[in-house]
Amino acid sequence: MNKSIMPVLGIETSCDETSVAIASGEMSILSNVVVSSQRFHKKYAGIVPEIACRHHVENINVVLDKALRQAKVDLSDIKAVSVTQGPGLIGALLVGISMAKAISYCLGIPIIPVNHLHGHLYAALLSAGRVPRFPATGLIVSGGHTSLVEMKDIDNLRLMGQTRDDACGEAFDKAARVLGLGYPGGPSIERLAAKGRPEKIGFTRSYLEEGSMDFSFSGIKTAVLNLVRGADAKSIPAADICREFQDTVFDVIIEKTRRCCLKNRSKSLLAGGGVSANNELRRRLKVLCDREGIDLLVPVRDMSLDNAAMIAGLGSYRYNRKKFGRLDFAAMADMPF
Repeated sequence: MNKSIMPVLGIETSCDETSVAIASGEMSILSNVVVSSQRFHKKYAGIVPEIACRHHVENINVVLDKALRQAKVDLSDIKAVSVTQGPGLIGALLVGISMAKAISYCLGIPIIPVNHLHGHLYAALLSAGRVPRFPATGLIVSGGHTSLVEMKDIDNLRLMGQTRDDACGEAFDKAARVLGLGYPGGPSIERLAAKGRPEKIGFTRSYLEEGSMDFSFSGIKTAVLNLVRGADAKSIPAADICREFQDTVFDVIIEKTRRCCLKNRSKSLLAGGGVSANNELRRRLKVLCDREGIDLLVPVRDMSLDNAAMIAGLGSYRYNRKKFGRLDFAAMADMPF
């Protein structure tokens, strides 16, 4: 191994992806191995924690070995280990954290706990290969979270708004279940929405009280359910329902993001999380940023989903600044910024 490389190992096990990555610097990833248990959850139309945890236990050592081989480094070469502390499924988090603590203790190297949501924003930076202009706004849209944050720099974040009920991706999954489209719901709804006619149904957009940066998507989920159960449901094409559902959700996200960017006087917008892979959302974010003169940074699609590259990259950033954790830190199902 090149002695000038200071490899940092990243571990991600917050939900249903078991992932290990090796970073050789803040912007350089040597390997990123991801193994998903998603196929085992399909028949339940959602994540079953026990299945996800068992999958992590069965695969974490295999994934670690493969990541080291791809990066062409030995475990003894690793200078620090970063790991998702939360938010996520407690049992799933504990698998990754236990491995990270064992590596840190045995090798005598620093351990760096990372907020999973912060990692999603770092994924946008990694994909762009550059540091954004600050101040910036961060948008996380995933199966479990919908959040807006103010970013004064890479490691200085302040929560501005979050979902009060269903997350954006969760609403997609539930709407898809009602429509019989299977799990996960996001890709299915996106495909059908592209064929649907706009403004044929008229779902209500929930912006909450004036000035709020929070989100609420439980209403649109219920609206889809009531429509499908209605007397004239068979006369409405599923594509039109998907189009109106997606438009309703994205109208709210774009408007809240616009307000947050203006309030923060943002020069950049970073977006991440599984829903950020949606082509229509990416198009709308670009239109917003072009109109407001803001730089847009979004991850490549593979890095929109859960992965350890974003954990290793952020870990490398903190390693270079000696921002280390302690071995006695705990997993956190809910973890604020």
